[in-house]
Amino acid sequence: MALNRIWIGMFLIAIIVAGSKLIFWQDVGIMEDMISSLSTSAKVGFELSLYLTGAMCLWLGIMRIGENGGAMQLLTRAVTPLFIRLFPEVPKGHPAIGSMMMNFSANMLGLDNAATPLGLKAMRELQEINPKKEQASNAQIMFLVLNTSGLTIIPVSIFALRSGADSPTEVFLPILISTFIATLAGLVFVSIKQRISLFNKTILAYLGTFSIAITFLLYYVLIHPEQGKTVSIIVGGGIMFGIILTFILMATKRKVNVYESFVEGAKGGFDVAISIIPFLIAMLCAIGVFRASGSLDAVLDGIRWIVTLLGLTVTEWVDALPVAFMKPLSGSGARGAFVDIMNSFGAGTMQERIAATMQGSTETTFYVLAVYFGSVKIKKSRYALSAGLFADFVGIIAAIFISYIFFA
Repeated sequence: MALNRIWIGMFLIAIIVAGSKLIFWQDVGIMEDMISSLSTSAKVGFELSLYLTGAMCLWLGIMRIGENGGAMQLLTRAVTPLFIRLFPEVPKGHPAIGSMMMNFSANMLGLDNAATPLGLKAMRELQEINPKKEQASNAQIMFLVLNTSGLTIIPVSIFALRSGADSPTEVFLPILISTFIATLAGLVFVSIKQRISLFNKTILAYLGTFSIAITFLLYYVLIHPEQGKTVSIIVGGGIMFGIILTFILMATKRKVNVYESFVEGAKGGFDVAISIIPFLIAMLCAIGVFRASGSLDAVLDGIRWIVTLLGLTVTEWVDALPVAFMKPLSGSGARGAFVDIMNSFGAGTMQERIAATMQGSTETTFYVLAVYFGSVKIKKSRYALSAGLFADFVGIIAAIFISYIFFA
């Protein structure tokens, strides 16, 4: 519903602004620009789909190798000790623990098609032990917030969208760091509300290990700023190829047919890419008309003016804000905003890199809350929305700073 209103609103505002320019400023070219933007946006959406299809087939093929080789089960076992302590109200051995672990594992591997059914299953199982059926329990809120913080090891869709860039995976490390910070922010917020001690030895061991590794990387890049992009490519590439090698070796050990697994996953990638195209073109056309009318530039120039008044001289991040505005509401809307930024400024520009990092470090909070809580008929979400939006906000701020650290 929210995306529908935004889509209609962009067209209406664009037409009103264009009409005003035509009548009061005699800008006779404004209508031609808007009509041209519709055709251009549709063309860009179709051309991008060609890159998107190949990249999605590649990465989802690799993900299927990992899935069939037991990567999800391995991740589940690895994080189970941590999550047992973050969900003290869930009895040991309860089926919800396994479903939540599988959901988080699928999200971390970028397996969105597998993550959502597992997440809905986990929410239903948590509802079984919820004493107040119309009100979200502590465990359900913790699960939803960690889910919406969007911790992802391999952001498959972003790599696919950046296929035209010189180095599509250069944003891997900034996204990983930003999404970890967002997840940590959501975890701290909910833990304070639920009075869960984060100073538990097990929790500290997990969070401390990640935090030390990320702090070391950031410190190195800060003292060697000229090596930021190189570090992201080398370290990020090393991690990714390490994961791919692990997937292949695990699948081989299990005597899984690696080639057939890849082809099976690649077929799914083709279906995903095709299903995205209508939504992508719809949003690109709306944003294109909104931009051609001058409305989008007016909004961003206003924000840029305020930022300049505050004494900030670095403002490329303002151009990436449409992704930040859209992401909590709609994944397809944010995807369209990101593609519009990439098309307007070019792949590999600071604006595009910041937008890509934002896209990978936040989640569709309103959508996830509505679907997950709606599936079990919860009417009182308590502080779930504020916690999810707080994690999104921190993720956006982190994406901006981390992008400048690595790419400025």
